Amino acid sequence: MRRPRLLPLIAALAVLSTACGNDGGAQLGSGEPTTSTTAPGVTRSTAADPGPGPTGAPPTTRGPTGTTEAQPSPTPVPRPTTPPRPTGLAAANIKLNRIATFNQPVAMAFRPGDAALYVAEKTGRVMAIRGQVDPNPVLDISGEVSRGTEQGLLGLAFSPDGKLYLNFTDTFGDTRIVEFAMAGGVADVDTRRELLFLDQPFANHNGGNLVFGPDGRLWIGLGDGGGGGDPQNNAQRLDNLFGKMLRIDPRPSASAPYTIPGDNPFLGTAGAKGEIWAYGLRNPWRFSFDRATGDLWIGDVGQNAREEVDFQPAGQGGRNYGWARLEGTREYSGSPPPNAVGPIIDYGRGGGNCAVTGGYVYRGTRIANLNGAYLYADYCAGQILALRQSGGQVVDQRDFSAVAKNLTSFGEDQNGELYVLTQDGGVFRIEPA
Repeated sequence: MRRPRLLPLIAALAVLSTACGNDGGAQLGSGEPTTSTTAPGVTRSTAADPGPGPTGAPPTTRGPTGTTEAQPSPTPVPRPTTPPRPTGLAAANIKLNRIATFNQPVAMAFRPGDAALYVAEKTGRVMAIRGQVDPNPVLDISGEVSRGTEQGLLGLAFSPDGKLYLNFTDTFGDTRIVEFAMAGGVADVDTRRELLFLDQPFANHNGGNLVFGPDGRLWIGLGDGGGGGDPQNNAQRLDNLFGKMLRIDPRPSASAPYTIPGDNPFLGTAGAKGEIWAYGLRNPWRFSFDRATGDLWIGDVGQNAREEVDFQPAGQGGRNYGWARLEGTREYSGSPPPNAVGPIIDYGRGGGNCAVTGGYVYRGTRIANLNGAYLYADYCAGQILALRQSGGQVVDQRDFSAVAKNLTSFGEDQNGELYVLTQDGGVFRIEPA
């Protein structure tokens, strides 16, 4: 910078600077020298050029009059953003792989110590998948079953000791629970034994599922006896077995064909059937146990408006799920029972939905991010749905793109992998996409 030669001019400028003061203005974070304006058209550098500042800005250069001139910072180039990775059920991906075809498959089960998968056909046969479909029936009771829309061979299960149990409606439309011993991979018809008979008042709402729970007991789901709106109020009454979840020991007791477990909640209650574990159900078409926790999941088909899934923590018997006072979370007929337990989730009949098909909690190993999720669907819409719960409340859910129309049932194999069955004959394994 040139040094002025005239001392009077220096003195004048000093006076002017004192009168106007310093506004202290600075470019925050620029790392460049700051300047203050003392008079119009007069600037003063407050520091020598320090080179690049802390932000990496280029050094200033000298102008023709000796003042400093800041170079403009380069325009920052935006960095590409990486979308966050999905977590929870959003990170799971599935597809359906068709592995077999049957005649109206409605239920699947596996037998302890047996690698085969057993499938019940609604028309009355039990078939097996032994790597591929075995053409020889395990059992054929086609001549004994009724063929109505909600009738037929509806469920099968295997006991821990390997016996076969069936739930079907006979040619009169009545429910029968029967037992067979197995020999050489087929049912021994000479060992047939009937455990339970129910005279069905109507042709619909038969339930039909039966499962051996982690407690070794046989669990049976029964509908309310049929007819719109439960006209006999069966589901709310404890003096009959309709609209109930039953729990029995299939071993005979004295002259009775089965034993009622001593810890059933209504055993010894005046006027109540001791077989009842839970009540207030309309048509629990498919239910299952979480093999890891023992929790019970019930898909209960609705009347006209709502479909529901009920969740029952392990061992909590005696629950009233509200039908026919409630349909899902909505009032249907009369005041809700004071002890009614609401569903963990319910949904409406819109979007092509018509009837819930209960499924299983996934405990396999092939599909990442799906462990512990409950998979279910709607018979008409066929879209595979999933949810996770904590403390009986839904904490995560997902609607998958995988669809199987007329989805009648889910199945589970020895390893916890899941399957879906469709009325057109398909059996599909749920696989990672």
